[in-house]
Amino acid sequence: MLCPLEQRIQYILQQCTFNQLKQIHAFILTTSLLHDIHIKSKFLRRSTEFGAMEYPNIVFSQLGGFSNTEVMVWNAMIRGYAYNGPFDGCIYMFDEMLQRGLKHNNFTYPYVLSSCSEMGWFGKGRKVHAQIIKSGFESNFVVSDSLLNLYMKMSDYFELGGTRNGKLNDARMIFDDTCVKPVELWNRMISKYVSTGDLESARQLFDNMPERDVISWNSMISGYARIGDVANARNLFEQLPEKNVVTWTSMIGAYSGSGDLKTAACLFEKMPCRNVVSWNAMISSYNQNGKYEESLDLFVKMQMEGVDSDGFTFVSVLSACSNLGALGFGKWLHSLINDWSQLGVIVGTALIEMYAKCGDVNSAFTMFIKIWNKDVFCWNVMIKSLAIHGRIEDAVKLFFLMQKIGLKPNSYTFSSTLFACCHGGLVDVGCEIFHSMERDFGVCPKLEHYGCLIDLLSRNGRLGEAEALVREMPFKPDIAVWGALLGGCRVKSDLKLAEEVIEKASVLEANEPGVYVLLSNIYASAGQWQEALTAREKMEEKKVWKKAGSSSVIHDHDHDHDLSMDG
Repeated sequence: MLCPLEQRIQYILQQCTFNQLKQIHAFILTTSLLHDIHIKSKFLRRSTEFGAMEYPNIVFSQLGGFSNTEVMVWNAMIRGYAYNGPFDGCIYMFDEMLQRGLKHNNFTYPYVLSSCSEMGWFGKGRKVHAQIIKSGFESNFVVSDSLLNLYMKMSDYFELGGTRNGKLNDARMIFDDTCVKPVELWNRMISKYVSTGDLESARQLFDNMPERDVISWNSMISGYARIGDVANARNLFEQLPEKNVVTWTSMIGAYSGSGDLKTAACLFEKMPCRNVVSWNAMISSYNQNGKYEESLDLFVKMQMEGVDSDGFTFVSVLSACSNLGALGFGKWLHSLINDWSQLGVIVGTALIEMYAKCGDVNSAFTMFIKIWNKDVFCWNVMIKSLAIHGRIEDAVKLFFLMQKIGLKPNSYTFSSTLFACCHGGLVDVGCEIFHSMERDFGVCPKLEHYGCLIDLLSRNGRLGEAEALVREMPFKPDIAVWGALLGGCRVKSDLKLAEEVIEKASVLEANEPGVYVLLSNIYASAGQWQEALTAREKMEEKKVWKKAGSSSVIHDHDHDHDLSMDG
């Protein structure tokens, strides 16, 4: 039985600050408590709960360090490394115990397995598993739960190698061998199968569950929704006795994903209780199906019902504004945003894109300047927006500025900047940027980057270099590349190359009228009217037609807004 002093110390340890911990440490060192293994191990354990291992290492040394034979003390250090890192410290302590003849127990293994998972040391994890079997702790629930986590993470790690299902089978064997399976364990296994798209195995487990909770049902419904199996999702939905907001929202996603917005909207209206996630799901569903006006209408209704919007709401509705060109609505949204600390750069980037796509690039740039901690995606959107609006020099300046502040350009950054160079005629700058991709930043050029450079060279009369680049690039040219080269043929009036390009482009069987129209125009500019007519006739034979331009108007509060032109 613990004496009053020991009880008092243990109570204080549970809630003490780091400075108080040091005072307790001094007290223990000057009293008989120094020889109490329970007090020592609890003190060491508490010392690891302040985020670092420097102080616990001092305490461990005072307790004898590696010569200490108390497993409780070693477990406290192993736990500390598992929580604070470095994780290899946990593995080192574990191996050192074995070298010194100390026996691991059910309190040792979970932390070691966790560290193996964190570092991706799955080979070591398997060796630890073998030791667990030898020591007889495999049936311990906490140990088996940690093993299950290890093999589940292993399945994620090996997904890129195409062996995920095999590794998940290992997790399944651990699950099957676990003696006590609470409903939470069943749910985790089902959820893992759902995340891999193996609904057959997930359903088998679901049907064999001794008891289910709403999470079990929701996992299956969302899984069927994800693969577009609306019938099975609806069947489970109807069977579920007590549906929660997640259940309803999953079914809305299932119907909207299959294009049945009418049923999705009907379910949304029938929901007994809706939260911001439900509203976001319906707004996003309208966006994904091109129903942008309905998305804005639903947001207005959401405001009228007093539901607080979050970052996802604003991003979705701003996206709808961008697609509609609804600048007035977008400005109203901007005025509703009060707490930028909660919404941050993602909403700010959506605002930049909205202003730019609605034609107000100055407001987009003002918004860009105001955003703190801009990420690469935010810079990319601004560069592309400036380029589209003809502010070529500003776009290129931003490209170099982002590097000065320490941000590394990605593939999309280069696409946007090369697009700017192409439309601004900056041939030398564009060529230098293209060649710097792999040389300076380790970004391997894709077909779209080659296409931009070919277009840039072709537009500016450097047809020979463009043609050479087409031959040398490690990709098969697509219709965009041939179209860019054909545009260069028009600039140089190179009929022979134009005919060769058309012949090669026709092999792609792409329904692009632009190449035929360009060829026809090249012939016409050279006075070869019969050939121009023949090119047009070929376009008609292939049933390729140039889409006519169109525009529309939406009513936005008290103003009508003209939308941007197509074609």
